[in-house]
Amino acid sequence: MYKILVADDEKDVVSLLKDYLELKGYCVFTAYNGAEAVEQTSNRPDLILLDVNMPEADGFEVCRKVRDHVSCPILFLTARIEDEDKIQGFAAGGDDYILKPFSLDELGARIAAHIRRDHRNTAASNVKFFGDTVINYTEKTVSCKDDTLDLTKKEYAIIELLTLNAGQVFDKERIYEKIWGYDADGDSSVIAEHIRRLRAKLGKFGEDSHLGTVWGMGYKWIK
Repeated sequence: MYKILVADDEKDVVSLLKDYLELKGYCVFTAYNGAEAVEQTSNRPDLILLDVNMPEADGFEVCRKVRDHVSCPILFLTARIEDEDKIQGFAAGGDDYILKPFSLDELGARIAAHIRRDHRNTAASNVKFFGDTVINYTEKTVSCKDDTLDLTKKEYAIIELLTLNAGQVFDKERIYEKIWGYDADGDSSVIAEHIRRLRAKLGKFGEDSHLGTVWGMGYKWIK
């Protein structure tokens, strides 16, 4: 089942599109502002319908933020379309424009065409966004504000473990067992040093607040 993200601050529009697309057999995720739209891209949509005018980040800003990490087609929804808007949208990485008010059948046909075309050429990456930190689990990379962090395999593995279980606390022993293995030589004291180095690398971009310490218990990833 193909997945579609619908992002629009008009709740009646979102409701209409969600009902229509679900009847067409799509799995639909929704967002009502730019920040929610960025967060919902972690669900790996096959296509994004993105309203141009949204609070907390407009459609162009959202598109620019996720474009390098999300390969799926992005279609802008807009009440007006002028050459300047087109230029800005395509420059941000958009693939098409849908002018409001629109025909649902035409929209459905264009969505289907974009998804067919995209799935002939690309495979979706497994990506999560946490503020300005982006984890690409397919490529095993972590980037902050478009800069890829230089991480060791163990440092990446710690971030992968914590981000895939965001909010869950892991003590040093559990992290060590999951990443180094039960039979590894050494002990869990190395975890504190790895966490210190990770904080320093994230801190260069002001993103170290994601890596939280729960005193006396362990560490967790904070969204």
